[in-house]
Amino acid sequence: MWQPEPGWHPLSGGTATSTLGVWRTDIAGRAVVIKRLSAPTEEDPPELSDPHHFAWWRREADVATYGLLDSTPGLRAPVTAVEADEDGITLVQDWVEDGANSGLFAALSMGRFAAAELGSIRWLARGQLRSRLARIERRGGWQTLSRTTASDIAHVLWTKRERLLALLDDLPQVAQHGDPTLRNMRGREGDDLVAVDWGTLGIGPVGSDLGYYALGAREEFEPLLDAYLVGLPAGVATREQVTLGAQVTVVLTAFNRAEWALARVAGGEGALAGKFRHPSVAPHLRALQRQHTAVEALLDL
Repeated sequence: MWQPEPGWHPLSGGTATSTLGVWRTDIAGRAVVIKRLSAPTEEDPPELSDPHHFAWWRREADVATYGLLDSTPGLRAPVTAVEADEDGITLVQDWVEDGANSGLFAALSMGRFAAAELGSIRWLARGQLRSRLARIERRGGWQTLSRTTASDIAHVLWTKRERLLALLDDLPQVAQHGDPTLRNMRGREGDDLVAVDWGTLGIGPVGSDLGYYALGAREEFEPLLDAYLVGLPAGVATREQVTLGAQVTVVLTAFNRAEWALARVAGGEGALAGKFRHPSVAPHLRALQRQHTAVEALLDL
């Protein structure tokens, strides 16, 4: 049975169901990150074995094996070695130093990456936001948010979700990282950003990566949008299309995360309103509040 070596330093991250753990260590004086992916069993959710689903367990390993991101514009992956066995896969990846990348540089890089040609590989993630909403739907929708002062807005947006997803389907479909958080948009190499955690690489609506990134960005949305459009090659999409893709993504994702965070603490003692300042809840509520302009835009559609 695979086990981490003594002395490996555990890192946060690697929240995917298939990720056993992430560690930092040195190999022959080379700083590396070790990530262990566990092969799914019969008891695991079937989505882990679906190559099109964002949660497919081995996508990050295949990205490295194929060398798919060795020369893509805007975003690159670090050098990664892949070691497979019957129980899973071990990724040995060069440590990526923090490049102190600004949000504008990240947005510019994501715009450039949107024009990357990834080919017709069958295991690229597709329909990521739709799949995430389906998970919430199986749990009854935004039930916890219906007990808050945002209940009316949440109800309207939840009712409109299929229409909003259809609007995303009609947008130009481009290359996307899939999980472009501040932590993942990490390093820099020349004019390109070196990103990590490529387990959700796929094809999605233009502006979608920008919307995900905007949830945690320090910068306001309009400057990020302008930077993304500077990086996006002419003819790929219009400003209106990018804006729509980003707004639908950021709003529905913000509501999903707020629902998830509130549901985790709702069962405890005390009124729900008294838990809005809980450290696991407050950041998601603040992120949701920041998106009021995008929320208003979607309510008017």
